[in-house]
Amino acid sequence: MIEIDELAGNVTAAHRRISRHVRRTPVERSPWLSEATGADVWLKLENYQLTGSFKLRGATNRVLTTPLDQRRRGFVAASTGNHGAALAHAAAIVEAQAVVFVPTTAEPAKVERLRAMGVEVRIEGGDGVVAERAARAFAAERELTYVSPYNDAAVIAGQGTVGLEIDEQIPRPDTVVAALGGGGLVAGTAAFLKRRHPELLVMACSPSASAVMIESLHAGEILNFPSKPTLSDGTAGGVEEGAITFELCRRLIDRRYTVSESEIAGALRDFIAHHHSLIEGAAAVAVATVLRLGRQLAGRRVALVLCGANIGAERLREALGTR
Repeated sequence: MIEIDELAGNVTAAHRRISRHVRRTPVERSPWLSEATGADVWLKLENYQLTGSFKLRGATNRVLTTPLDQRRRGFVAASTGNHGAALAHAAAIVEAQAVVFVPTTAEPAKVERLRAMGVEVRIEGGDGVVAERAARAFAAERELTYVSPYNDAAVIAGQGTVGLEIDEQIPRPDTVVAALGGGGLVAGTAAFLKRRHPELLVMACSPSASAVMIESLHAGEILNFPSKPTLSDGTAGGVEEGAITFELCRRLIDRRYTVSESEIAGALRDFIAHHHSLIEGAAAVAVATVLRLGRQLAGRRVALVLCGANIGAERLREALGTR
Protein backbone atom coordinates (compact mmCIF):
# COMPACT_ATOMS: atom_id res chain seq x y z
CA MET A 1 0.00 0.00 0.00
CA ILE A 2 1.30 3.46 -0.91
CA GLU A 3 1.59 5.86 2.02
CA ILE A 4 0.15 9.34 1.48
CA ASP A 5 3.38 11.13 2.45
CA GLU A 6 5.36 8.89 0.11
CA LEU A 7 2.99 9.63 -2.76
CA ALA A 8 3.17 13.38 -2.11
CA GLY A 9 6.96 13.18 -2.26
CA ASN A 10 6.75 11.22 -5.50
CA VAL A 11 4.58 13.99 -6.96
CA THR A 12 7.34 16.51 -6.29
CA ALA A 13 9.89 14.23 -7.97
CA ALA A 14 7.54 13.70 -10.92
CA HIS A 15 7.15 17.44 -11.35
CA ARG A 16 10.92 17.87 -11.69
CA ARG A 17 11.07 14.96 -14.13
CA ILE A 18 8.26 15.90 -16.51
CA SER A 19 8.14 19.71 -16.32
CA ARG A 20 9.93 20.30 -19.61
CA HIS A 21 7.71 17.82 -21.44
CA VAL A 22 4.24 18.93 -20.29
CA ARG A 23 2.48 22.26 -20.17
CA ARG A 24 2.13 24.11 -16.87
CA THR A 25 -1.53 24.85 -17.43
CA PRO A 26 -2.98 28.18 -16.29
CA VAL A 27 -5.70 28.84 -13.76
CA GLU A 28 -8.41 31.43 -14.07
CA ARG A 29 -11.18 32.60 -11.80
CA SER A 30 -14.73 31.82 -12.94
CA PRO A 31 -17.00 34.83 -12.27
CA TRP A 32 -19.97 32.74 -13.47
CA LEU A 33 -19.47 29.84 -11.06
CA SER A 34 -18.37 32.14 -8.25
CA GLU A 35 -21.59 34.13 -8.55
CA ALA A 36 -23.71 30.96 -8.85
CA THR A 37 -22.24 29.44 -5.68
CA GLY A 38 -21.10 32.31 -3.49
CA ALA A 39 -17.67 30.66 -3.52
CA ASP A 40 -14.36 31.81 -4.99
CA VAL A 41 -14.13 29.31 -7.86
CA TRP A 42 -10.90 28.86 -9.77
CA LEU A 43 -10.50 26.67 -12.85
CA LYS A 44 -7.39 24.52 -13.36
CA LEU A 45 -7.26 24.43 -17.16
CA GLU A 46 -6.03 20.95 -18.03
CA ASN A 47 -8.20 21.30 -21.13
CA TYR A 48 -5.26 23.38 -22.37
CA GLN A 49 -2.73 20.59 -21.73
CA LEU A 50 -0.71 19.15 -24.61
CA THR A 51 -2.80 16.25 -26.03
CA GLY A 52 -5.85 17.99 -24.48
CA SER A 53 -5.91 16.12 -21.15
CA PHE A 54 -4.17 15.79 -17.77
CA LYS A 55 -3.34 12.20 -18.74
CA LEU A 56 -0.11 13.37 -20.36
CA ARG A 57 1.39 13.99 -16.92
CA GLY A 58 1.07 10.42 -15.67
CA ALA A 59 2.04 8.77 -18.94
CA THR A 60 5.15 10.92 -19.26
CA ASN A 61 6.27 10.18 -15.72
CA ARG A 62 5.77 6.46 -16.29
CA VAL A 63 7.71 6.44 -19.55
CA LEU A 64 10.59 8.48 -18.13
CA THR A 65 10.91 6.20 -15.09
CA THR A 66 11.09 3.07 -17.26
CA PRO A 67 14.62 1.62 -17.66
CA LEU A 68 16.25 2.36 -21.00
CA ASP A 69 16.43 -1.25 -22.17
CA GLN A 70 12.71 -1.72 -21.49
CA ARG A 71 11.77 1.54 -23.22
CA ARG A 72 13.27 0.23 -26.45
CA ARG A 73 10.83 -2.70 -26.46
CA GLY A 74 7.83 -0.38 -26.44
CA PHE A 75 4.73 0.40 -24.39
CA VAL A 76 1.15 -0.85 -24.20
CA ALA A 77 -1.94 0.86 -22.79
CA ALA A 78 -5.68 0.44 -22.52
CA SER A 79 -7.66 3.63 -23.06
CA THR A 80 -10.89 5.25 -24.20
CA GLY A 81 -8.68 7.81 -25.94
CA ASN A 82 -7.02 10.37 -23.64
CA HIS A 83 -4.57 8.02 -21.92
CA GLY A 84 -3.71 6.41 -25.24
CA ALA A 85 -2.92 9.77 -26.81
CA ALA A 86 -0.87 10.70 -23.76
CA LEU A 87 1.16 7.49 -23.97
CA ALA A 88 1.71 7.96 -27.69
CA HIS A 89 3.05 11.47 -27.06
CA ALA A 90 5.22 10.34 -24.13
CA ALA A 91 6.60 7.33 -26.02
CA ALA A 92 7.59 9.62 -28.88
CA ILE A 93 9.76 11.62 -26.46
CA VAL A 94 11.98 8.57 -25.98
CA GLU A 95 11.51 7.36 -29.58
CA ALA A 96 9.58 4.25 -28.53
CA GLN A 97 6.58 2.47 -30.04
CA ALA A 98 3.14 2.24 -28.43
CA VAL A 99 0.17 -0.10 -28.81
CA VAL A 100 -3.22 1.01 -27.44
CA PHE A 101 -6.17 -1.25 -26.69
CA VAL A 102 -9.53 0.53 -26.77
CA PRO A 103 -13.02 -0.73 -25.84
CA THR A 104 -15.75 -0.74 -28.46
CA THR A 105 -17.46 2.04 -26.47
CA ALA A 106 -14.60 4.49 -27.11
CA GLU A 107 -15.53 7.65 -28.97
CA PRO A 108 -14.67 7.17 -32.68
CA ALA A 109 -13.05 10.60 -32.94
CA LYS A 110 -10.60 9.69 -30.18
CA VAL A 111 -9.80 6.35 -31.82
CA GLU A 112 -9.07 8.03 -35.13
CA ARG A 113 -6.86 10.53 -33.37
CA LEU A 114 -4.82 7.67 -31.92
CA ARG A 115 -4.34 6.18 -35.35
CA ALA A 116 -3.31 9.57 -36.70
CA MET A 117 -0.63 9.74 -33.99
CA GLY A 118 0.91 6.60 -35.44
CA VAL A 119 0.11 4.10 -32.68
CA GLU A 120 -1.19 0.60 -33.29
CA VAL A 121 -4.83 0.50 -32.15
CA ARG A 122 -6.53 -2.75 -31.11
CA ILE A 123 -10.28 -2.88 -30.37
CA GLU A 124 -11.06 -5.16 -27.43
CA GLY A 125 -14.30 -5.63 -25.47
CA GLY A 126 -17.14 -3.33 -24.55
CA ASP A 127 -15.71 -2.04 -21.29
CA GLY A 128 -12.44 -0.48 -20.18
CA VAL A 129 -11.67 -3.33 -17.78
CA VAL A 130 -11.86 -5.87 -20.63
CA ALA A 131 -9.47 -3.76 -22.70
CA GLU A 132 -7.14 -3.47 -19.70
CA ARG A 133 -6.98 -7.24 -19.25
CA ALA A 134 -6.26 -7.76 -22.94
CA ALA A 135 -3.58 -5.07 -22.92
CA ARG A 136 -1.86 -6.53 -19.86
CA ALA A 137 -1.84 -10.02 -21.40
CA PHE A 138 -0.46 -8.67 -24.69
CA ALA A 139 2.29 -6.75 -22.88
CA ALA A 140 3.29 -9.78 -20.82
CA GLU A 141 3.40 -12.02 -23.90
CA ARG A 142 5.56 -9.57 -25.87
CA GLU A 143 7.65 -8.41 -22.88
CA LEU A 144 6.48 -4.82 -23.35
CA THR A 145 5.79 -2.26 -20.62
CA TYR A 146 2.13 -1.95 -19.72
CA VAL A 147 1.09 1.55 -18.63
CA SER A 148 -2.16 1.59 -16.70
CA PRO A 149 -4.32 4.74 -16.92
CA TYR A 150 -4.55 4.79 -13.11
CA ASN A 151 -3.30 1.56 -11.46
CA ASP A 152 0.37 2.52 -11.43
CA ALA A 153 2.27 4.46 -8.77
CA ALA A 154 4.31 6.47 -11.32
CA VAL A 155 1.17 7.40 -13.26
CA ILE A 156 -0.59 8.55 -10.08
CA ALA A 157 2.42 10.66 -9.09
CA GLY A 158 2.45 12.27 -12.53
CA GLN A 159 -1.25 13.11 -12.35
CA GLY A 160 -0.62 14.57 -8.90
CA THR A 161 1.44 17.37 -10.43
CA VAL A 162 -1.94 18.98 -11.14
CA GLY A 163 -2.22 19.43 -7.37
CA LEU A 164 1.34 20.78 -7.07
CA GLU A 165 0.56 23.46 -9.64
CA ILE A 166 -2.77 24.29 -7.98
CA ASP A 167 -0.87 24.87 -4.72
CA GLU A 168 1.47 27.29 -6.47
CA GLN A 169 -1.23 29.09 -8.46
CA ILE A 170 -4.25 29.41 -6.15
CA PRO A 171 -3.78 31.06 -2.75
CA ARG A 172 -4.91 28.79 0.12
CA PRO A 173 -7.44 26.53 -1.66
CA ASP A 174 -9.79 24.78 0.79
CA THR A 175 -11.78 22.66 -1.68
CA VAL A 176 -10.86 20.71 -4.79
CA VAL A 177 -13.42 19.24 -7.20
CA ALA A 178 -12.42 16.71 -9.85
CA ALA A 179 -13.99 13.97 -11.94
CA LEU A 180 -13.41 10.40 -10.76
CA GLY A 181 -12.84 7.44 -13.06
CA GLY A 182 -10.10 5.03 -12.04
CA GLY A 183 -8.90 7.49 -9.41
CA GLY A 184 -5.40 8.46 -10.54
CA LEU A 185 -6.08 12.19 -10.88
CA VAL A 186 -7.98 12.51 -7.60
CA ALA A 187 -5.53 10.34 -5.63
CA GLY A 188 -2.38 12.11 -6.79
CA THR A 189 -3.83 15.61 -6.58
CA ALA A 190 -5.40 15.05 -3.16
CA ALA A 191 -2.29 13.40 -1.70
CA PHE A 192 -0.15 16.42 -2.52
CA LEU A 193 -2.67 19.09 -1.55
CA LYS A 194 -3.74 17.46 1.70
CA ARG A 195 -0.14 17.34 2.88
CA ARG A 196 0.07 21.11 2.34
CA HIS A 197 -3.50 21.87 3.44
CA PRO A 198 -4.68 19.19 5.91
CA GLU A 199 -8.19 20.67 6.15
CA LEU A 200 -8.70 20.62 2.38
CA LEU A 201 -12.04 19.15 1.30
CA VAL A 202 -11.71 16.73 -1.63
CA MET A 203 -14.87 16.30 -3.70
CA ALA A 204 -14.87 13.55 -6.33
CA CYS A 205 -17.64 13.19 -8.88
CA SER A 206 -18.73 10.73 -11.56
CA PRO A 207 -21.57 10.34 -14.06
CA SER A 208 -24.39 8.32 -12.52
CA ALA A 209 -24.31 6.19 -15.70
CA SER A 210 -20.76 5.02 -14.85
CA ALA A 211 -19.85 5.44 -11.20
CA VAL A 212 -17.94 2.22 -10.56
CA MET A 213 -15.32 3.70 -8.24
CA ILE A 214 -17.91 5.63 -6.23
CA GLU A 215 -20.13 2.58 -5.85
CA SER A 216 -17.08 0.50 -4.96
CA LEU A 217 -16.13 2.99 -2.25
CA HIS A 218 -19.66 2.81 -0.88
CA ALA A 219 -19.46 -1.00 -0.85
CA GLY A 220 -15.97 -1.18 0.63
CA GLU A 221 -14.66 -3.32 -2.22
CA ILE A 222 -14.07 -3.04 -5.96
CA LEU A 223 -17.27 -3.93 -7.76
CA ASN A 224 -17.68 -5.29 -11.26
CA PHE A 225 -20.75 -4.08 -13.12
CA PRO A 226 -21.35 -2.67 -16.60
CA SER A 227 -21.46 1.03 -17.32
CA LYS A 228 -24.12 2.78 -19.35
CA PRO A 229 -23.32 5.23 -22.16
CA THR A 230 -22.22 8.64 -20.91
CA LEU A 231 -20.92 11.96 -22.22
CA SER A 232 -18.14 11.50 -19.70
CA ASP A 233 -16.39 8.77 -21.66
CA GLY A 234 -13.06 9.76 -20.10
CA THR A 235 -14.23 8.45 -16.71
CA ALA A 236 -16.36 5.58 -17.98
CA GLY A 237 -15.78 1.89 -17.38
CA GLY A 238 -14.82 -0.45 -14.59
CA VAL A 239 -12.00 -0.45 -12.07
CA GLU A 240 -9.28 -3.08 -12.32
CA GLU A 241 -9.31 -5.69 -9.56
CA GLY A 242 -6.74 -4.85 -6.92
CA ALA A 243 -6.29 -1.27 -8.16
CA ILE A 244 -4.02 0.70 -5.81
CA THR A 245 -6.19 3.77 -6.33
CA PHE A 246 -9.09 2.19 -4.42
CA GLU A 247 -7.44 2.47 -1.00
CA LEU A 248 -6.01 5.89 -1.84
CA CYS A 249 -9.44 7.18 -2.84
CA ARG A 250 -10.97 5.66 0.28
CA ARG A 251 -8.54 7.59 2.46
CA LEU A 252 -8.35 10.86 0.52
CA ILE A 253 -11.84 11.61 -0.80
CA ASP A 254 -14.09 13.48 1.62
CA ARG A 255 -17.29 13.70 -0.42
CA ARG A 256 -18.57 11.77 -3.44
CA TYR A 257 -21.22 12.85 -5.94
CA THR A 258 -22.86 11.57 -9.09
CA VAL A 259 -24.54 13.71 -11.74
CA SER A 260 -27.00 12.84 -14.49
CA GLU A 261 -26.43 12.99 -18.24
CA SER A 262 -28.74 16.00 -18.50
CA GLU A 263 -26.71 17.81 -15.83
CA ILE A 264 -23.45 17.00 -17.65
CA ALA A 265 -24.81 18.23 -20.99
CA GLY A 266 -26.21 21.37 -19.39
CA ALA A 267 -22.91 22.13 -17.66
CA LEU A 268 -21.04 21.62 -20.92
CA ARG A 269 -23.35 24.02 -22.77
CA ASP A 270 -23.25 26.64 -20.03
CA PHE A 271 -19.49 26.44 -19.62
CA ILE A 272 -18.93 27.04 -23.33
CA ALA A 273 -21.39 29.94 -23.27
CA HIS A 274 -19.74 31.62 -20.26
CA HIS A 275 -16.06 30.80 -20.82
CA HIS A 276 -15.89 30.49 -24.61
CA SER A 277 -13.56 27.49 -24.47
CA LEU A 278 -14.02 23.77 -25.00
CA ILE A 279 -14.18 21.04 -22.37
CA GLU A 280 -15.04 17.35 -22.64
CA GLY A 281 -17.74 15.45 -20.81
CA ALA A 282 -15.50 14.40 -17.90
CA ALA A 283 -14.63 18.03 -17.17
CA ALA A 284 -18.31 18.93 -17.40
CA VAL A 285 -19.00 16.38 -14.64
CA ALA A 286 -16.99 18.54 -12.24
CA VAL A 287 -18.72 21.71 -13.43
CA ALA A 288 -22.12 20.04 -13.04
CA THR A 289 -21.24 19.03 -9.48
CA VAL A 290 -20.32 22.59 -8.52
CA LEU A 291 -23.58 23.85 -10.03
CA ARG A 292 -25.53 21.14 -8.18
CA LEU A 293 -23.94 22.09 -4.84
CA GLY A 294 -24.54 25.78 -5.45
CA ARG A 295 -24.70 27.79 -2.21
CA GLN A 296 -23.41 24.83 -0.19
CA LEU A 297 -19.99 26.00 -1.40
CA ALA A 298 -20.50 29.62 -0.28
CA GLY A 299 -17.44 31.18 1.32
CA ARG A 300 -15.04 28.45 0.12
CA ARG A 301 -12.10 28.81 -2.26
CA VAL A 302 -12.64 26.07 -4.82
CA ALA A 303 -10.12 24.60 -7.27
CA LEU A 304 -12.16 22.96 -10.03
CA VAL A 305 -10.08 20.70 -12.28
CA LEU A 306 -11.13 20.83 -15.93
CA CYS A 307 -9.50 17.52 -16.83
CA GLY A 308 -9.66 17.69 -20.62
CA ALA A 309 -11.03 19.08 -23.86
CA ASN A 310 -11.17 16.04 -26.13
CA ILE A 311 -14.71 15.71 -27.35
CA GLY A 312 -15.68 14.66 -30.85
CA ALA A 313 -17.89 16.77 -33.10
CA GLU A 314 -20.77 14.27 -33.01
CA ARG A 315 -20.80 14.04 -29.22
CA LEU A 316 -20.51 17.82 -28.93
CA ARG A 317 -23.48 18.30 -31.25
CA GLU A 318 -25.43 15.82 -29.13
CA ALA A 319 -24.62 17.74 -25.95
CA LEU A 320 -25.45 21.09 -27.51
CA GLY A 321 -28.72 19.78 -28.90
CA THR A 322 -27.78 20.73 -32.47
CA ARG A 323 -28.15 17.41 -34.26
